[in-house]
Amino acid sequence: MKVNVLERSKNELRVELVGEGHTLCQALQDMLLKDDTIEFAGYNISHPLIAQPVLYIRTKGGRKPEAALIEGSKNLINELNSLQKAFEKALKD
Repeated sequence: MKVNVLERSKNELRVELVGEGHTLCQALQDMLLKDDTIEFAGYNISHPLIAQPVLYIRTKGGRKPEAALIEGSKNLINELNSLQKAFEKALKD
């Protein structure tokens, strides 16, 4: 996956997630919205066949949106790892 930074400021970040779709964007958005320092997180895909998704994050206070995105990504990975372990355990029994 390639990530293009489209806009960056003190509390806002807009990135393009090349080659991704609703699946990853929705999961990442949901994870970001669990963070109390996130004022807004959302994404848009202007055309489902030809456009790349654009993820937008706005943070509260002095929290850098880049840090929030990295932390949210790590939290999503951890949640998916837990899900994988639960599947493996359930299918093993």
